[in-house]
Amino acid sequence: MNLYDFDGTIYPSNCTVEFFLYCMKRHPKLVLTFLPKMVKCFTLNRLGKMPEYLMYRKFLGFLGMIDDVEEQIERYWDKNEKKIASWYLAQKKDDDLIISASPTCIINPIAKRLGVKCVATEYNIKYGVFMNNFMHAKEKSLYIMEHGFPVIDNFYSDSLSDTPIALCAEKAHLVSNRATKVSDWPKLDSKTMKKVNKKIDTGWNIHLND
Repeated sequence: MNLYDFDGTIYPSNCTVEFFLYCMKRHPKLVLTFLPKMVKCFTLNRLGKMPEYLMYRKFLGFLGMIDDVEEQIERYWDKNEKKIASWYLAQKKDDDLIISASPTCIINPIAKRLGVKCVATEYNIKYGVFMNNFMHAKEKSLYIMEHGFPVIDNFYSDSLSDTPIALCAEKAHLVSNRATKVSDWPKLDSKTMKKVNKKIDTGWNIHLND
């Protein structure tokens, strides 16, 4: 089985943020009522006063403000499906698994179009809560181990924050340059691992140039 992160890995950007911007153009109320709240949350997060998972949960609240959100997600993918990385499409297999911190409601439709399975952050739009763990960094590896998935032949991600799950794979690959360049996962010396562990604990992604 080959395992893939989604945002920045087989898709060039963060689809959740991109979908928010897509909706913001069509629903001005997001600009007037929601965006100011998120600026405050982001500021608190950067100051260390709000954890990553809580900021993300509050951010996903915009989904509940879109009356036809499922239809809008399908329209979004109608427009953006073509951005899926060509290198991935060339090697895609039926037993591929996408694992992503983005919400299932956004990831599942594109996974179905690709004909593969996905594991993502389960978010209840009606109640504005996570239904399982925020599928980020070490939570990905915990999920895989707890659910008894088969051997991971190859793992692909754009972030060293995914090192915990990269260590579970037979071979890991680091993706860069907006999902266009695939390299071997770097050897992690003690200095880099210290930085990785710090980023994992705070919830922020880490790339080679961070």
